[in-house]
Amino acid sequence: MRPYFDPDYENFSQWINPPRVCIDNATCNDCTLVKVDSVNKPGILLEVVQVLSDLDLAISKAYITSDGTWFMDVFHVTDQQGRKITEKKTIDYIEKALGPESLKADSWPGKSVGMHSFGNHIAIELIGTDRPGLLSEIFAVLANQHCNVVAAEVWTHKMRVACVIYINDEATSEPLKEPSRMSTMEEQLRNVLRGCGDDVKGSCTSFSIGSTHVDRRLHQLMLADKDYEGYGGAIEEKDDMLFRPVITIDQCEDKGYSVVNIKCKDRSKLLFDIVCTLTDMQFVVSHASVSSDGPYGIQELYIRHKDGKILDSKDEKERVIKCLEAAILRRVSEVK
Repeated sequence: MRPYFDPDYENFSQWINPPRVCIDNATCNDCTLVKVDSVNKPGILLEVVQVLSDLDLAISKAYITSDGTWFMDVFHVTDQQGRKITEKKTIDYIEKALGPESLKADSWPGKSVGMHSFGNHIAIELIGTDRPGLLSEIFAVLANQHCNVVAAEVWTHKMRVACVIYINDEATSEPLKEPSRMSTMEEQLRNVLRGCGDDVKGSCTSFSIGSTHVDRRLHQLMLADKDYEGYGGAIEEKDDMLFRPVITIDQCEDKGYSVVNIKCKDRSKLLFDIVCTLTDMQFVVSHASVSSDGPYGIQELYIRHKDGKILDSKDEKERVIKCLEAAILRRVSEVK
């Protein structure tokens, strides 16, 4: 007979030591400090960075430590106009999303992956070869199936396209329920993605109901599609090698970490894209420092595998570098 464990025991330390959030507008003249202290748990760094990124806050500096049982972060943030965060609604949201109320199941729906709520919908995930007119053909299929597009996000990188489209029934504004209708739609979308039939990687269509964070899901789709392989991309096309990411991975053997150093063009959501990719590749960021130097963003991240191992092979290091570079460049087209 197995011993009984209370299902709430795993979260017991979080209830005894709930997360603490401090919004500090007094220390610095040109930015707001967001300080977060909490019991450490898997994925917590991504959760925090995701909240700040979803609010479109610019992170000019960050100091992160989450080794052991405690998690402590300090973020220097401003709004998109470079101003401090003084709006009470925004401050309240940060405190609710990252503070003690985040432990309540209903206070922040889907907080582990998160997504802005669009109401009743089904998410369609598509990935394939990019080409002119593709998006128009996709929307034509949805219109012919009498679907209403609630929201959509589309990314392209190295001639691959990934998109997440939220739809519901045009007549009822409810999620689609007829299996035959969804099957027909899936077949038509696959035909559209096949295009001229020269898609050597193939195409993929899937339906889901849930609360996956749209940016994270797009990263996952592109990563699974191995868009980091091959040639081409925004930097080469623009002939702007000045801002091509420079990524190196060294060892800190006395502390048992792999050290990832990144220098690239600074932009909104840069830290989110990097932390998201490392998390989905099963790495844990134990310490990190982030700063801006003119047009550049500079990051130093001390990482390990979830099992505590470091990156010990040349091939693995090269793959991580390629994946991080792809994560950085996927959103470059959004930055003008």
